[in-house]
Amino acid sequence: ACFRLLCSLLLPALFLSGILCICLVVLLWGVRLWIQRKKQLSSAGRDGKRPLLVAFFHPYCNAGGGGERVLWCAIRTLQKKYRNVTCVVYTGDKDATGEEIVEGAFRRFNIKLIHPVKFVFLEKRFLVEASLYPHFTLLGQSLGSVFLGWEALLKCAPDIYIDSMGYAFTIPLFKYLGGCRVGCYVHYPTISTDMLSVVRNQDTRFNNAAFITSSPLFSKFKLVYYYFFAFMYGLVGSCSDVVMVNSSWTLNHILSLWRAGACTSVVYPPCDVQAFLDIPLEVEKSTSEYSIVSVSQFRPEKDHPLQIRAFAKLLKEKRVGQQPSLKLILIGGCRNQQDEERVNDLKRLCEELGVSDDVVFRINIPFEELKRHLAEATIGLHTMWNEHFGIGVVECMAAGTVILAHNSGGPKLDIVVPHEGRVTGFLAEDEDSYAETMAFIFSLSPEKRLEVRENARRSVHRFSDQHFEDTFLLSVEPLFK
Repeated sequence: ACFRLLCSLLLPALFLSGILCICLVVLLWGVRLWIQRKKQLSSAGRDGKRPLLVAFFHPYCNAGGGGERVLWCAIRTLQKKYRNVTCVVYTGDKDATGEEIVEGAFRRFNIKLIHPVKFVFLEKRFLVEASLYPHFTLLGQSLGSVFLGWEALLKCAPDIYIDSMGYAFTIPLFKYLGGCRVGCYVHYPTISTDMLSVVRNQDTRFNNAAFITSSPLFSKFKLVYYYFFAFMYGLVGSCSDVVMVNSSWTLNHILSLWRAGACTSVVYPPCDVQAFLDIPLEVEKSTSEYSIVSVSQFRPEKDHPLQIRAFAKLLKEKRVGQQPSLKLILIGGCRNQQDEERVNDLKRLCEELGVSDDVVFRINIPFEELKRHLAEATIGLHTMWNEHFGIGVVECMAAGTVILAHNSGGPKLDIVVPHEGRVTGFLAEDEDSYAETMAFIFSLSPEKRLEVRENARRSVHRFSDQHFEDTFLLSVEPLFK
């Protein structure tokens, strides 16, 4: 009787599930055909041929970070190489016109595009804002990116889709519903084995709150959630036809998560080293003030508080009259109100530590001013733990500062490494080691500092725009076949 009851319930349920699955497949197939039809009806060019649409998904394309430099260099590279290509940028920067965005790219990065770019302005960018998801942020932002990607696909269906900002969950959408060839440039894995180990070891960090680390139950729950997310992330990432990563560190993580080694390659981000190499490199003249410059967006992971605390420690331990006065100059981009609030918090920290008069904030400054600050600086400072690459680190080295970066990620594996057996810079990990290393750099003779600066400058040619163009074109070639 129980068996008969089970069969009478199970068989209709299985039948209904089958019907629903078939309906879903038919619906998705219908949507795909409709999108393909829309694509075919789009306007042809002067020669009668429809241009190949290459779309970049970059909701914050008007920000001033390294990711945006990659975007504009990639577009310029494709415009140089392919004639019948129209580049499209999906963006949520509705507060600026297309002309203003392109002008901003030239002003900030010294990048001039060859042809116009088509901008598709998205209304629902708020769906990928971290502030919308106080809990389950990774999952919330990833699901939000799918809805934002759907809006982008409906507004413009491209032939080739490249996610250039790390929204991997949009890749299957464009591949299977949009019928696009898909690629991505990964600056930073959304989740990494390092993040799993932080939760497993119950470490408190900016992305692992103290109330979670203090509770074994919450930590276990978060670990299960992270493993589930890592599995889903690997699934969507493996849909890519072409995967480009920006460093050895990112490569190791993406290979372990996506398992797409055959189509994955390292493409170092383009650093405008040429623009900095014309800064004359000579023994420093005696000066009454030395500056320490930091170049990075005001985001929590960049760990500006560590820079300020290490600098305060350096000032505290410096004997009066022992050396010239010191200035810490924090240069970076602010993307939104959250970033601006973060800057205000940093200013309050400076007041608490009594270093307000010695710390200068320079926000969203033009390229020429950035160059001037780097030309005058003695030390280039960088403090992000597991920085995926570190364009700011390369720029500091090219400009001739003595770099002091975090002993992890891209700086450790790819950038601040010996060149021809010679020292190119220094690495540190915490407040004490940063303060000690800064004191050590200032204790070196100007001639010895010059030697390190020259070694660093010679080592950065492998991160030039030209090298990026060559490796980028080689990587995306399968998408154009």
